[in-house]
Amino acid sequence: MTLDFKPGGAGLRTRVFQVIFESDTPLAKGFDIALIGVILASVLVVMLDSVAAWHQAYGDLFYWLEWGFTLAFTIELAVRLYCLDKPLRYLRSFYGIVDVIAILPTWLVLLLPGAQSLVVVRLLRVLRIFRVLRLMQFVGEGHLLLDALRRSIRQIFLFFFGIFMLVTIFASLMYLIESAEAGFTSIPQSIYWGIVSLTTVGYGDIVPVTPVGQAITVLLMLTGYSIIAVPTGVFSAQVIRAIREDRYSDEACPGCGHDRHEKRAKYCLRCGTWLDEETPDPRNDDAPSTDEA
Repeated sequence: MTLDFKPGGAGLRTRVFQVIFESDTPLAKGFDIALIGVILASVLVVMLDSVAAWHQAYGDLFYWLEWGFTLAFTIELAVRLYCLDKPLRYLRSFYGIVDVIAILPTWLVLLLPGAQSLVVVRLLRVLRIFRVLRLMQFVGEGHLLLDALRRSIRQIFLFFFGIFMLVTIFASLMYLIESAEAGFTSIPQSIYWGIVSLTTVGYGDIVPVTPVGQAITVLLMLTGYSIIAVPTGVFSAQVIRAIREDRYSDEACPGCGHDRHEKRAKYCLRCGTWLDEETPDPRNDDAPSTDEA
């Protein structure tokens, strides 16, 4: 998701780069904190402006505040591109795309009224808070979760596909059994009921009234309780596997053949054999040589 960027030149561009893209100085940290505050304020303005009473009372203020935020973010993006050696590379990155989307809706409102609601995507930019709070140490754990998700994506897809077929069958039966007055006006509407029932949420807006329909609902809910743990188990197994692969090495011990050592281990936990066959065992250097004996 992140890329290694370099300043576009010495002097001012390098100093600006250190402030915007780094967080190891008080000025850079202050810039990030201020940017996050402005982002949250801009999103708050969009949310408050969506309330009819607030829009009627402070609509003009919200309008000018939003344009002020947009101009600030536009200038900030221009400065980011100015200090980089490859600005187009940044624009193609995750944060570059988010930066463009964050300012584009307000400019589009000049041509497309109503597009300003898309400004909420600025919340994605708050991900930079990880740089300020030094939480990048958790990136490794995040990679483990993503790796586990990638490994289990096929099993999860098959699970959801099976659930969709099951819900479709139940929904079709309910569409035939129940009346439109009960809310089962179409098969897609019945599928909505089936998903709500299978997940045991039960909104109550669509309720079967016939004994057969109620029996099918009970069966669907019990089925949901029975299978809801399947994707959790698949994903958990992949997480455990990813953790083991990240922590343990499959290299076998040259002495006893044991192959479950931590990657940083130097000696076998069973027989004590030196594991790195490319370098000599330092314990042999401490032993007296035959010439000295």
